[in-house]
This record gives sequence, C-alpha cells and structure tokens, in this order.
Amino acid sequence: MFDHADAILLARIQFAFTVSFHFLFPAFTIGLASYLAVLNGLWLAGYGQVYRVLFDYWKKIFALAFAMGVVSGIVMSYQFGTNWSVFSDKAGPVIGAPMAYEVLSAFFLEAGFLGIMLFGRERVGNTLHMVATVVVAIGTLLSAFWILSVNSWMHTPAGFTIDAVTGQFLPTNFWQSIFNPSFPYRLAHTVTAAYLTTAFIVGGVGAWHLLNRTAGENPGARRMFSMAMWMAAIVAPIQVFIGDLHGLNTMEHQPQKVMAMEGHFESHPDGWAPFYLFGIPNSAEQRLDYALGIPGASSLILNHSLTAPLAGLDTIPIDEQPPVGIVFWSFRIMVGLGMLMVALGGWSLLARWRGTLFTSRPLLRFAVAMGPSGLVAVLAGWVTTEVGRQPYTIWGHLRTADSAAPLDASAVGVSLMAFVIVYFIVFGAGTFYILRLMGHAPITGGPDDWERGPIRTAGIAPGPAQGTPSEHGPSNAEEAR
Repeated sequence: MFDHADAILLARIQFAFTVSFHFLFPAFTIGLASYLAVLNGLWLAGYGQVYRVLFDYWKKIFALAFAMGVVSGIVMSYQFGTNWSVFSDKAGPVIGAPMAYEVLSAFFLEAGFLGIMLFGRERVGNTLHMVATVVVAIGTLLSAFWILSVNSWMHTPAGFTIDAVTGQFLPTNFWQSIFNPSFPYRLAHTVTAAYLTTAFIVGGVGAWHLLNRTAGENPGARRMFSMAMWMAAIVAPIQVFIGDLHGLNTMEHQPQKVMAMEGHFESHPDGWAPFYLFGIPNSAEQRLDYALGIPGASSLILNHSLTAPLAGLDTIPIDEQPPVGIVFWSFRIMVGLGMLMVALGGWSLLARWRGTLFTSRPLLRFAVAMGPSGLVAVLAGWVTTEVGRQPYTIWGHLRTADSAAPLDASAVGVSLMAFVIVYFIVFGAGTFYILRLMGHAPITGGPDDWERGPIRTAGIAPGPAQGTPSEHGPSNAEEAR
C-alpha cells in the first residue's frame, strides 16, 4: 500500500511539524532572557520600580515558554534515533560533540540557574539573583551557538572526511566544522531574529494594554511598549543588512537555493535579472507563471550591479533542485514581514518625535497586529533554509532519501497523527495560558511605587535618570526616552 518514498515523506512531515513547534519557543525565550536581564539591571541601578514589576511580569511567561521549549525539544532527539538513524550513524562522529556541548555548556547552565532566577531573589540577594539572570541569558545564547553550528555544518560542511568503507563523516578539524562557512551569518541572523521576535511580542502586549482605556495610563505598559519600539527601530534595519550578507553567503555555497528563492528558472547572462514580487512557480514546466517583477533588482541585490549575470535553475539538474514553490513563497513571507517591522520601527520614531507614541491608536493597533510577526517570520525563514537545502540532508554529500531508517509508512503515519493531537492539546493549553497572562496588565501601584527602586528604598535619593512621575506615572517625553 505504501512504499519507502511515502515513508520518507511522512517522516519529513513529522520532523517538520515537531521542529516547527519547538523552534517557536526558543525564538521567544532567547530574546526574553536577555530582556529580563536588562529589566533586572535597570531596577537594581535605581531607575524605577516599574522595571522590577515588568521583570516579575515577564519571568512567569518566560518560565512557561522555556518549559514548553524543553519538552518539545526532547522529541527531536528521539526522531534522530528512530526515523533518521542512518543520518545519525553517518554524521554522528561530527555533530555528536557539539550536540553534547550544547547540553553540557548551555542547557545545564540554564537549568542550574533558572530556579534561582525565578524563585531565589529573597534567598540569595539581589546581586546573586542578577548573576543568575545573566547566566540564564548567556545559556540561551550558548544553546543557539551549538545548535546553529550543527545546522550550518549540514548546509556548508567543512572539517571532515568520509570513511570509504562505512560512509561515516569523520572529523578532521573540529574548529573548521564548528565555524563552517555559513555559521557566522546564520548565527547573527537567527539571534537577531529572536531579539526582534521578543521585541514585537512585548510591544504587541504593551500596545494592547495602551489601547485599553482602563490600562492606557499603566506605566508598565508604556515602558514595555517604548522599549520594544526602540528595538524595532534600531534592530530591524540591522537585520535587513545581516539578511543581505546571509543571502550573499548562500549564493556562494548553495546557489540553487537562492535561485528557488528568487524564482529564477531561467538564466540571465546579460544581467538585469528581475526580483519577482509575485508569481506561481511551475516546476513541471520550469517556469514562473503570472510573474510580476522589478527589472534588474535581483542582479542589484545579489551582485550589486544591474548588469551582473545570474544563473538560473536551467543550469541545475532537476533532481538537484529544491521544491521551488515552498521556498519561493516562504522567502517572500519572511521578507515581507521584515519590511513591515522596519516600517513599524520608523513609524514609532515619528510618533516619539511628535509626542504621540502612547496615544496614536493606529500605531498601537499596528503594533498589536505585528505582535506574532516575529514568530511567523522565523518559521518562514526556517522553511526557506531547510526546504531550500533539499534534496540533501548534508549539502552535496548525503541525500535525504539516503538518511532515513528502513521505515514502515503506516507506523510513521500513526505516530505523526499522535504528535499532532498531543502537541495541539499540550502546547495549545500552554499557549492559551501564556496569552491569559499577557492579557493582564502589569500591576505597578501608585506613582511613588513607580519611582521607588533598590537605591530609593535604601534611603538614598534617586539619580536624575529616574525623572519625576506625574499623577499617572511618567510623562510622555520621559517615558519615550
């Protein structure tokens, strides 16, 4: 009834489903861990009780998201040993060490200090509690470092040799395998995306409460929205620049992926390759139907010259081409959301200059709508990267069809359905509870409580950076610093 190709397709769908769920939580917690460290540090420096309130508000959400990220990630290791055991056997000598280091240096670091960060302030004191908060943030970044190193090695393998008898990938240079050609670009692009994901969630929550007439003067909502918009205004344009560098690196090492992203079935030997805004990829006929593009834009973006020639998929054998339709549209979703992020950041700067950052309802509604945009963008980026690598698991060396264990399609199908049911129940409930927590505005007390920080409570006058709260908290000008 089913053949091996069906089993591999089901195994790929299963892995894509589980890793998509898993990827959402670290994309949020990497940025949120650093945000918590900043909030705690500002409170300790005496800048106001509002930062302590925001820390306590977001740490509960961080704890839930972190827990769901850990649980969803456990399943991944089992799939490597079952559905993808051939890949694990062949690539294990190279990727086994960095995966182990991720557990030893990152996960243990996070797990060891997480309890202190969440519950230990009254027991260990503010200084050690701050150290624990910073260590958790560092742990999330270390985890991203090792995982992205492994993933990048699968795209641009380096520092290895292949055993002629067993077919195993054997390490010859550890540092070359870790710092492989695409790793620095992928690490910068992914971590920056995580920070933007957190910023837009925080900004969306702040905007939601500012739109609420009963919570619109809440100093906690105002401060979180202001901080998030600073991140959007500064980091979103930086991410565009990093993405351009990452794309040029991909063009060098995985050209057919870029060809699929651009929808270039045909070569452009004379330059003026268009950037297609819209089109329907037709892989069977090797053409882009209903194409609408900007002449010369792809040549300009990829080679920084309108007349630079660009090769197309007509230079790539069909069995070496990735699924163009998926890659083409996921790339446009990612880029489109990135442009909207830049637009929101620019709009926030204009509103800040006009003194309407907290009162412009169109801006606030836009920020609420953009709240989940980072999560969607990182998923679209992941699909672009991973589907664009096909038909290979290890680029140029090990095909996906040769990476899977001898699978029974019916067994994979049953387990896939079980994953779908369990994931939607467990993580759906967890996400619902997180949204419930976000739906409650941070409680900040009166104006005196807003101003009071550790220095104030010690009987020392606050520094000038604290400002003077108004009847309802800080003024627009002070809040919009």
